[in-house]
Amino acid sequence: MPGLSRRQFLVAATALAAATGMSLETLAPRLATAATPATGAPSTLLQTILQGSIVKGQYRSLTSGPGEPYVPRLDVLGRRAGEGREASRRSLLYLAHLSDMHVIEAQSPGRIEPMIVQDHSAWASAFHPHDPLSPHVVAAMVKAFSDSRYSPLTGAPMAAAIVTGDSADMHSHKELRWYIDLLDGVEVDPTAGIGDEYTGVQAWAEAMWAYRPRDPAGGQFGDYGFPQLPDLLDQAIGEPIQSVGMPAPWYAVYGNHDTLLLGTFDLSSQLHALAIGGQKSYSVDATASTILAGYAATGSALQRGADALGLALGRPGFKSVPDDPERFLFDQRDFMAEHFRTQPTPGPVGHGFTQHNLDSGETWWKADLTPQVRGFGLDTCNQVAGPDGAVPDDQFQWLRAELEKAQAEKKLALIFSHHNSLTLENRAQRPGENQVLHGAEEFIAMLLEFPVVIGWLNGHTHLNQILAHPGPKGGFWEITTASCIDFPQQQQTVELLDNRDGTLSIFTTVIDHASPVTPGGSGSYLDLAAQSRELAVNDWAAFPLMRRGSPLDRNTELLVKAPFDLSTISDAALESQQMAARARLIAYEEGLEG
Repeated sequence: MPGLSRRQFLVAATALAAATGMSLETLAPRLATAATPATGAPSTLLQTILQGSIVKGQYRSLTSGPGEPYVPRLDVLGRRAGEGREASRRSLLYLAHLSDMHVIEAQSPGRIEPMIVQDHSAWASAFHPHDPLSPHVVAAMVKAFSDSRYSPLTGAPMAAAIVTGDSADMHSHKELRWYIDLLDGVEVDPTAGIGDEYTGVQAWAEAMWAYRPRDPAGGQFGDYGFPQLPDLLDQAIGEPIQSVGMPAPWYAVYGNHDTLLLGTFDLSSQLHALAIGGQKSYSVDATASTILAGYAATGSALQRGADALGLALGRPGFKSVPDDPERFLFDQRDFMAEHFRTQPTPGPVGHGFTQHNLDSGETWWKADLTPQVRGFGLDTCNQVAGPDGAVPDDQFQWLRAELEKAQAEKKLALIFSHHNSLTLENRAQRPGENQVLHGAEEFIAMLLEFPVVIGWLNGHTHLNQILAHPGPKGGFWEITTASCIDFPQQQQTVELLDNRDGTLSIFTTVIDHASPVTPGGSGSYLDLAAQSRELAVNDWAAFPLMRRGSPLDRNTELLVKAPFDLSTISDAALESQQMAARARLIAYEEGLEG
């Protein structure tokens, strides 16, 4: 099929120059350059980061390993793939997939870190030794996506990015704001509103249970061999954290940490008050008896009043910290509304959510990522209790109707949610509620009714995992990415390719954040991100090594039968689509150079 004519190219280039504010003389030659694979783009195709040798006790360093090639998977296609597909394929969409960033404001009093004393494995997500470095990791991951803005396979420009939840760790407005700013390319200042002295459990001698980098002796982290890093906490808040911003429009869905406290509990009145106050707990007794008292049957109004008075008078197990009203705990609508406080680029304003969502309270959306690919963002989070989720019937029926339209319109469909098929079984409801909550078996069966559904992107379990869902009409691939908080601290890119032989290939490429394998001591955000990754691989309670997944879960080619004749998508249409995405990236690059 022919691409754009010279006249069509010039018309399109002129319009894109006007839209980006660039001169036609600057933009047109760059758009005319043929796309070539970005073979040098940093990814696990070139290098992996693995657990290294013992440094002290049981504490290990990291080391570099060989890159990993793509592994073809035929589980859904069910037959041998065509031999000549590499030479004939064309890119339909190249996107970024982020999940479980868990941006943490570690100095916040609205955290429950001491609960690891009760059971470190059960409460592992309440405290990580690298908590203060989480925004630095996200900034480094954003840079990795910037460095990977052209496909390593085809050179196609990144056209979209999908965030599948758990972006703010503990429901803090400040964490929510930080995550949006980092993806938008706005610097984050950890000292804003609270001053430049680190006030948190990792700086306090009383918190012997925590990793205290100034003096880790004593306690389980010191015994394990965690290093003495006397400047780490000062470096974590010493400079505003710079971010280059995502190179493509990004879209977001809810995660359980964006819905419930620690992704599990409803928000109590005590915690709302504590989050913006000037007292922070460092003991398990104080945390359990005061912060979590609202979840106990004995948490009466009288007891809550006594708790508040005790905090005001200096209750045992608490230390004074600067109060900050920006740490308020956001509600469901706040989460959506905050996504409208965003930069015009990369956009879009609302990041998937629209005015209809704000007006109706509906927390799910659809968006055309390209003229050929439609995305559906779901909210699978339980509003009552528990980390796992389900698909409420209103969303289930809405999605079914939308997929019928997509099938009729010949739109390829991608589903986005936080929970994956192994964690869709939570049917907890409040008394009087009777909406059906659909589990994984029902949800997968419904998706299999529609051949246009080719992929389901999600997160939640903090590991790389890819599951095949074959069906009589074709089937789809379920792609779960790891997190930015637990080792290996990886995310991924996803590219859809038409093989021009009646099949589609979905290529997944795992990327590490753009920091060195071995952390330096400069205090830069990249060195701090590298230090976070090293601490994370030693966070034994998080079971770090299993989260990499197998080679079948990382760099893969996932084949599926084309759901309709893809030759109806003309080369000219794809060229026009990719010109627009390339123009956006060229404008982005001009901003980086400026």
